[in-house]
Amino acid sequence: MTDAYDLHAALGYQMSVTARLLERGFETRLKEIGLTRITWCILLAAGPQNLSQPSDIANFVGIDRTATSRALRQMETAGLIARAGGDKDRRTTLVKLTATAEGKLQQASIHAQENAKHFDDKLTPDESATLRALLTKLRTDEDTSLSRL
Repeated sequence: MTDAYDLHAALGYQMSVTARLLERGFETRLKEIGLTRITWCILLAAGPQNLSQPSDIANFVGIDRTATSRALRQMETAGLIARAGGDKDRRTTLVKLTATAEGKLQQASIHAQENAKHFDDKLTPDESATLRALLTKLRTDEDTSLSRL
């Protein structure tokens, strides 16, 4: 008989549980202001990052273009973004935040900073840097494009 798999010691399990704990409080706050993690990330892309093309937004967020297109349609319906054709090439779609989105982005940024601080305060600066480096190393040579976050 083979040794039993130790679920609780498994790296994947530990990372999944930790990720869910990191996300839980923040997602609750996002929901209160009518956002999801994906819409929040898209607001960051189209706002502070000044990305206006859906393909650039998809690359920034780390999700595939289909998921980005779906989210942009929903965000347009919700009045968070406006889409227009490009000046030189009408086949190009340009994304711009609405005033409503700017307000939600400001609120969500405060919640994100509070959530990050809550968990960052549990680590020393060296531990935080080491953890980030290790997580980056684990993603090396992996397809990081996701259909959802």
